[in-house]
Amino acid sequence: MTNVLMVTMRDGVRLATDVYLPNGAGPFPVVLERTPYGRDQTSRAELTLAHPTPFSRAEVAAYFTKRGYAFVYQDNRGRHGSEGVFVKYLSDGEDGYDCCAWIMAQPWCDGRICTFGLSYAAHTQAAMACAGAPGLVAQVLDCGGFANAWKFGIRQSGAFELKQATWAHKQAILSPEAEADPLMKAALEAEDIRAWFMRMPWKPGHSPLRHHPGYEAYLFEQWRHGAWGPFWQQLGIWAEGFYDFYAPADCVHLSSWFDAYSTTAMGNYCGLRGAGRGTQRLILGPWTHGNRSQRMFGDVDFGPDAPIDSWSGDWLAYRLRHFDHVVHGTENPEPAVRLFVMGGGSGLRTAEGHLDHGGRWISLDDWPRGERVAYYMHADGLLDPAVPAGGAISYDFDPARPVPTIGGNHTSLEPVARPGAFDQVEAEEFMGCVPPYLPLASRSDVLVFQTPPLAEAVEIVGELEVELWVETDGPDTDFTAKLIDVYPPNADYPQGYAMLLTDGITRLRYAEDPASPKLRSSGEVVRAVVTLPPIGNLFPAGHRVRLDVSSSNFPKFDVNPNTGEPEGMAIRRRVAVNTVHTDPARPSRLMLPVRAPAIS
Repeated sequence: MTNVLMVTMRDGVRLATDVYLPNGAGPFPVVLERTPYGRDQTSRAELTLAHPTPFSRAEVAAYFTKRGYAFVYQDNRGRHGSEGVFVKYLSDGEDGYDCCAWIMAQPWCDGRICTFGLSYAAHTQAAMACAGAPGLVAQVLDCGGFANAWKFGIRQSGAFELKQATWAHKQAILSPEAEADPLMKAALEAEDIRAWFMRMPWKPGHSPLRHHPGYEAYLFEQWRHGAWGPFWQQLGIWAEGFYDFYAPADCVHLSSWFDAYSTTAMGNYCGLRGAGRGTQRLILGPWTHGNRSQRMFGDVDFGPDAPIDSWSGDWLAYRLRHFDHVVHGTENPEPAVRLFVMGGGSGLRTAEGHLDHGGRWISLDDWPRGERVAYYMHADGLLDPAVPAGGAISYDFDPARPVPTIGGNHTSLEPVARPGAFDQVEAEEFMGCVPPYLPLASRSDVLVFQTPPLAEAVEIVGELEVELWVETDGPDTDFTAKLIDVYPPNADYPQGYAMLLTDGITRLRYAEDPASPKLRSSGEVVRAVVTLPPIGNLFPAGHRVRLDVSSSNFPKFDVNPNTGEPEGMAIRRRVAVNTVHTDPARPSRLMLPVRAPAIS
């Protein structure tokens, strides 16, 4: 049986809610998903390897109601059938709490609520749990649930993630306001978002979102809150601050190496486990955002074991097993941590035309916290464990010519960028690339540090950190880092293949204290740390470990104008002379989580 209801929140706003009940008298345990994407709209991710056509919301609900669970879908505030004004992320904690309180008061609820959902529907789960929503006993947070949105997810150590801009434009088109106003909808649809990205910086009232002032306002609010502070400590975008209050649910945190939320999943797993807030499990695969039943991402094939189906079976069945374990006490043999270690393939081109990189799953008792091995940067481009003798490298960073994004760990950036693993060579499909489409390493503003060909295999699993000793001749700039697995030449790839694994960025004004930005003086040397999202990869013998350092990665991140103007308000640009130091007193280095013993 299905009931469609308007459920009242604490401020009187009513949210559209669909209720599916099993046959029988009840009461029942409940499965809940809160989403901004339409409670009656099919989710692209509700599929499996054996069933590649996504299941409808009703079909997903029917799967659980047939097994004795009531099922509830709810539209987020200001989205689809719900009343109120949508402000991204910031109303989901209280609304989620109120939704759970309403469910707990229904005669068909037995007092136990399980939640799941992808992306924003994972953010809503973490928000309600941080608010201490009643009845929560189990969650599956799939690619979301901000641990700290200033560090990763909205900003990344100060730099702004431009997926927020493309998401806002797409969702403004689908908003209730645009559906009710054909002129607004037509105007938004007519905007060429790629052209607008090439015309940054944007100004309020003069952006592709100008036709929907509400969505433009929340985007610029995120963009202009540069420094760490109360804005970033709000319920819904800062789970770190609420771990001690988090509902004590049995949680699965799932993400992937080429998703924007691997750091979030890892951080929430570790933080909630440390806070003793229920059993925590972590899954990190080789996928892009929500594509857990695929094996090819970007230009790389990770092999037949890459899909989650290779060990979990049906993804619906996996979630049911998790909920049944919590609700009914059935056996759950899942390890605390399951990770996909990329690498080990032939390195040749597959029949479908992709690099065969391969990989395998490993199970661990906890997140790996082993000692990281230092690989130092040398002025001649060498990357190795020896402390450098001396030197420094300077380059011109022109914000009018940013380094183009070629794959990586991001989401929601289409049509301006694609996530995944790619050879770091320019091509027409990537924004900002120009003929003759040479390797990014050939650019004068990309510093390349790499090991000699490895004599033995090196396997890394865990978090990475790049410690840079840097200076700039202006008030502010950015530093980026990319970790790359360099294949030696072979018959299919005679020029070799530089496969991107993970990348990160830091904004120099926040190097010492994110809450107190500091503009720079010429000649001032600063220690700046670039935290890279975690990774698992096997570098076989003969490969090289490579680190690319630069000052931009566009359109993944906004481009620092090097002027020191307030965040999101810059209208000028200047070329910066940036320097990376490589001497014993200021030894820039990559900290690699080497997993011993290495596998040959």
